[in-house]
Amino acid sequence: ALGPLGVNMMDFCKEFNARTTNLVPDVPVPVELRALENRTFEFKTKSPPTSWFLKRCAKINKASAEPGRKIIGQVNVRHIYEIAKIKQQETIMSYLPLESLCRTIAGSARSMGLEVVK
Repeated sequence: ALGPLGVNMMDFCKEFNARTTNLVPDVPVPVELRALENRTFEFKTKSPPTSWFLKRCAKINKASAEPGRKIIGQVNVRHIYEIAKIKQQETIMSYLPLESLCRTIAGSARSMGLEVVK
């Protein structure tokens, strides 16, 4: 809801569409929006959620209802490395070593019911 923040929705939509024209359709794009006092705004687009990448790599639509008990797919270590490289480009993750990001993503995969294979 941008109206209560005093942000002109038409301006936001135009700028958002202009910045996201190069993105692939149907890819979720998280947005961080700051509404300023003078009724202007700033926003940053981020990379898709890790769970989206993992589901796409494992070719599944939904995570396991019983993670740890029921394995519903596999994801390769190479996929985890590529996801980590994408996530490391975000400002908040840029200071983390790539190995730490890979371990975190592998943990996310296991919590979704995915097996990490070499």
